Amino acid sequence: MGFPHPSHPKETPVLSKHFGEAAARTYDGWVARGGYTALTKALAMAPEAVIEEVKASGLRGRGGAGFPTGLKWSFMPKGDGKPHYLVCNADESEPGTFKDREIMRWTPHQLIEGCAIAAYAIGAERCYVYIRGEFTEPLRVMQAAVAEAYAKGVLGANALGSGTRIDVVIHRGAGAYICGEETAMMNSIEGRRGNPRIKPPFPAQAGLFAMPTTINNVETLASVPHIINRGGEWYKQLSLGNPKSTGTKLISVCGHVQRPGNYEVTMGTSMKELLYDMCGGMLPGRTLKAVIPGGSSVPIMTATEVEACLLDYEGVVACGSMLGSAGMIVMDDSTDMVYQIWRLARFYAHESCAQCTQCREGTAWTTKILERILAGQGKPADLQLLLDLSDNMTGKTICVLSDSCAAPIVSGIQKFRSEFDAYLSGARQPALAMA
Repeated sequence: MGFPHPSHPKETPVLSKHFGEAAARTYDGWVARGGYTALTKALAMAPEAVIEEVKASGLRGRGGAGFPTGLKWSFMPKGDGKPHYLVCNADESEPGTFKDREIMRWTPHQLIEGCAIAAYAIGAERCYVYIRGEFTEPLRVMQAAVAEAYAKGVLGANALGSGTRIDVVIHRGAGAYICGEETAMMNSIEGRRGNPRIKPPFPAQAGLFAMPTTINNVETLASVPHIINRGGEWYKQLSLGNPKSTGTKLISVCGHVQRPGNYEVTMGTSMKELLYDMCGGMLPGRTLKAVIPGGSSVPIMTATEVEACLLDYEGVVACGSMLGSAGMIVMDDSTDMVYQIWRLARFYAHESCAQCTQCREGTAWTTKILERILAGQGKPADLQLLLDLSDNMTGKTICVLSDSCAAPIVSGIQKFRSEFDAYLSGARQPALAMA
């Protein structure tokens, strides 16, 4: 899964074009592939013109929220005399998602160039790249690439001879899922406990070190050089008809498929086409049962819902889930859905920062109730109790971690009720032994 698969004819490689090419990791190798021409072009433009080009492309945040990138950049104040900061969210901790690490492993200068263009556009002299603590190889590759970029004059006090200062700092996380949330990430960079902050104020008003800040995902920033080079209109026309979801998207596919890996497809591609044509379908003798399409924090989809689903922001919502980070977890008919939902709940209970009562207590109690059901000691009232707890966990906390725990529980009970009932009635043998 770590090494890129051979490109499939139905893919549209833009960000992933040079995955697997060791030479693309170096400055010289990246320049030979057209690297840093976009930064040169951007530095000759007005910052506002760079923002307008990104707006015209329709690029939306690739970390999960899908917020329009150019619009987010435009929120940064102008002429305020304050330091501005850019934060690159490289804390890819969402279960099922493994695209950002591949961008950093194979094309680090693609990301550095995107960071530099974004920093220039928002008036930030410094960018922090917050890398997940467990990412040892991407960390080494990124550190080496940043050192090269400084040595070649791409970064520093006079970026590419433009007179503009652009610094990039690599900041290593310490293995906390919650630090992928943008305000918890800022606290972590500041040396504080990684707890999410209440908003407002929003980061563009008072973010890192209480100064105006923009936070973008790795894939989002890596898309920017291509937009500046080829134009926003080119990027918009890559999608398959939906003007609200433009460009390409890296989809991480794992689970019960024959060819798991990262696939770069145009927005609007059929999910069925991805799973069966590109990924080779299910393992031999098995049929599709369920898919979690956007990392573990979105509602589960049934095989029937997959049939007509288009892979863009609106298409997945129309089928009852969300595109999110596009970390696609595929499950075949051998899967015990109750057990898998328990595993997800246990993950979120472990990763809760415990700041909000609804999350701290809700994730812990839903995990315990699911354990009880799996041990054959559940009660018929447990399912309604799980739904009630999930309702109290949704939309009532500082961040969406508890919502993320509730989503697979609620969708799992709604769509796979018979499997819960089988444990409650004793028709299914216990899968866990109570401690």
